Amino acid sequence: MSFDEKIAVLVQRIPNLLEHLETEEATKNALVLPFIAALGYDIFNPKEVVPEFTADVGTKKGEKVDYAIFQDSDLTLLFECKKYGANLSEANFSQLYRYFSVTKARIAVLTDGVRYHLFSDLAETNKMDEKPFLELNLLEPRRNVLQEVKKLAKDGFDLEKILSTANDLKYTSEIQKVFAAQFESPDEDFVRFFFAKVVPGGKFVASAKEQFTLFVGKAFQQFISDKVSGRLKTALQSESVEVKVEHQTPEPSELEEADDNGIVTTEEELEGFRIVRAVVCQTIDPDRVHHRDTKSYMGILLDNNNRKSICRLWFNTRQKYIGLFDESKKEIRKPIETLSDIYKFSAELNAAIVNYESSPDASIEDAEV
Repeated sequence: MSFDEKIAVLVQRIPNLLEHLETEEATKNALVLPFIAALGYDIFNPKEVVPEFTADVGTKKGEKVDYAIFQDSDLTLLFECKKYGANLSEANFSQLYRYFSVTKARIAVLTDGVRYHLFSDLAETNKMDEKPFLELNLLEPRRNVLQEVKKLAKDGFDLEKILSTANDLKYTSEIQKVFAAQFESPDEDFVRFFFAKVVPGGKFVASAKEQFTLFVGKAFQQFISDKVSGRLKTALQSESVEVKVEHQTPEPSELEEADDNGIVTTEEELEGFRIVRAVVCQTIDPDRVHHRDTKSYMGILLDNNNRKSICRLWFNTRQKYIGLFDESKKEIRKPIETLSDIYKFSAELNAAIVNYESSPDASIEDAEV
């Protein structure tokens, strides 16, 4: 299976495991090792994945970091693991910090099995940064973050490519945290900035601060609300009004395959198919899941039977949808923003499989729209 499929399987397993992760060792065995395996590393090969890696530092002897990852005898990654639920922001990772400075590894990972914080030496060479350049949460996986993490995989590991984007990722992540904090509770400097814009030359006295703190908070929330409402309105209009869309010829890099009928299967559709296949593998053999593309949507089928649709991927318009089927076999389209949103519908996808397996006569005519 690909990295995307292995991660999808792990994401599906996590909720059922969390209450049983009472120790750090349980976290490592249940979550961290499968994550390392998803990156393509052989966790049973001590030449590739070394547990309890020892690298004496100065007068410190016998200290160990949880996992060291090697490629062609070169140390590339360090993993320091904590029990699930640990506060990674306050975790003591002094061993990881010291090891980073005396080994050739340029990437260090601090994790509790669900959240993964990736560090490098962007500020000062050979000195691990205090803040991560990337944070992944497998309970809320985001496609863009997973694509960055994928660069750590054994096949195609490219340190320069990782580091070239790490700096941007670090600062955009920190800016997003600032936005989130100001959204919850705008501080004085933030309020003062808007006061100066709205009341040029005005005096930022205590009463103005108190009043504008409320104004800024309301304006911020209203701005977000309007953006969300705008997206919902667009989605509803797309569902209720049939619009003819002039299909532009995709760029060559977007084309995966095309047939004589003008049907183009994009890499995005194929990735969506792979995620669906990984999601339902807990119910059936993933080799039984197939796809058939049409001009309007990609149908994902059980046993390559067009009367057994698991779902449909409507990716040919600006607003993307996943088409699910209820018990009456009626299709219900759900808007999605990123491919990782497909994970949210794992219950519906597996229910469709169970329905076909328990009721052989249950079927859906998968005619092209």
